[in-house]
Amino acid sequence: MRKVYSLQIQYPEQTREFDSRLTKTGRRSLSHSISHSSTDSNSSGGSDAENPEDVVSPRDMQQINSTGNRDFCIKNIKLAGFGRREIELAEDEMTALMALRKAAQGEKPLAAAKIVGCTHVTAQTAVLFETLMVLGAQCRWAACNIYSTQDEVAAALAEQDFPVFAWKGESEDDFWWCIDRCVNVEGWEPNMILDDGGDMTHWIYKKYPHLFKKVKGIVEESITGIHRLHHLSKAGRLCVPAINVNDSVTKQKFDNLYCCRESILDSLKKTADIMFGGKQVAVCGYGEVGKGCSAALKAMGSVVYVTEIDPICALQACMDGFRLAKLGDVVRQVDMVITCTGNKNVVVREHMDLMKNGCVVCNMGRSNTEIDVNSLRTPELVWQHVRAQVDHIIWPDGKRIVLLAEGRVLNLSSSTVPIYVLSITATTQALALIELFNAPEGRYKQDVYLLPKKLDEYVASLHLQTFDAHLTELTDEQAKYMGLSKYGPFKPSYYRY
Repeated sequence: MRKVYSLQIQYPEQTREFDSRLTKTGRRSLSHSISHSSTDSNSSGGSDAENPEDVVSPRDMQQINSTGNRDFCIKNIKLAGFGRREIELAEDEMTALMALRKAAQGEKPLAAAKIVGCTHVTAQTAVLFETLMVLGAQCRWAACNIYSTQDEVAAALAEQDFPVFAWKGESEDDFWWCIDRCVNVEGWEPNMILDDGGDMTHWIYKKYPHLFKKVKGIVEESITGIHRLHHLSKAGRLCVPAINVNDSVTKQKFDNLYCCRESILDSLKKTADIMFGGKQVAVCGYGEVGKGCSAALKAMGSVVYVTEIDPICALQACMDGFRLAKLGDVVRQVDMVITCTGNKNVVVREHMDLMKNGCVVCNMGRSNTEIDVNSLRTPELVWQHVRAQVDHIIWPDGKRIVLLAEGRVLNLSSSTVPIYVLSITATTQALALIELFNAPEGRYKQDVYLLPKKLDEYVASLHLQTFDAHLTELTDEQAKYMGLSKYGPFKPSYYRY
């Protein structure tokens, strides 16, 4: 078995028994061109009217923490105590990351790593950030979504001298300014990138391409970012190796499927107060996200139609008991339309013109381009803001549709996400960073790679401990018969779970 990095974290063979958004018109983002999933543990219910502290942008405030550090930009440093308690609660559920910290008490696998990140700034990702620092890394961070930041968590990180630049309700200009503050630093240059959507990578290519001379690799978590990396690779412009975490088995099966299966209902309840029994729903896309959403809605008594372009996924939908249809054929009758594709213009103005009064429209996919929200910003339509993440779009004849989170990822903009599932994804990201940073020269070329199967299995094994689970071990005879190592990997890289 090859050693993935210098720190010898215990693999399964060594431990066989697993012991308010800003409402000033000029600062409100109308259409973030590249949207990503976002995580927000605050309820979206109620009013999002301005508080006095929201009038002044964090960029215009003089900010300092208790140690005199000013290298951060957040909403309110006074929230640090609340944020620290949320981080501590998240640590209790994120047992795998805490195990990585314990294993790294001696040797530091990320010593000398300088990681610049653009992900969500929440209690769960804060556990990841602080784990990377325990593993030896220096980090600077910005948020990948204008709605996803938990301001109290950002404050807790800033209070611990963590350079974080993020607040809930950033404008488009704020978003890129925060990313630039992470990169454009005198005397500090990143050598690793952790991205969720590709915006950090894009910004460095656009503004500071010379920095790639020192970057050892990119770890990307979202389908949007992976598409951008593949485009760079095909054009011969990807000058460093990258690991595609989004398509790792642990990310696809747990974050995409199980997380969405649990969070879609909570998100719809919190934003639109929906009763699911008997409702007709169109779910666009039957990948892992679509599968999770469809299963949850069906279990609550909804009639679910599925739209698909892929005949294999379409056949799965039919075998799972869903009606396969084209959106245009059912859009007049459905009560909800939920996009789960990662594509663009899945729901366009022509569809929305045909929707019935009160139809709820939302997105669970990785990109805010799935619903053509810009087509709704026309003089004949009236926007009525109801509460946080809920807008009514009113047609001249009085018909209205209910648009949630302005077409951004619903569960992560408007609700909570199970911490345990985020622990799986965060552990995958940490191991991918360790793998790339410690890989010997020449192991990875300037291309996009999947997480090694051995690490995928290791992430799963760490989380089995929560369930008091006991894996069966192959005998020597069985392992020889199957042509496997007794300790994995147990499936070839092409195997589809």
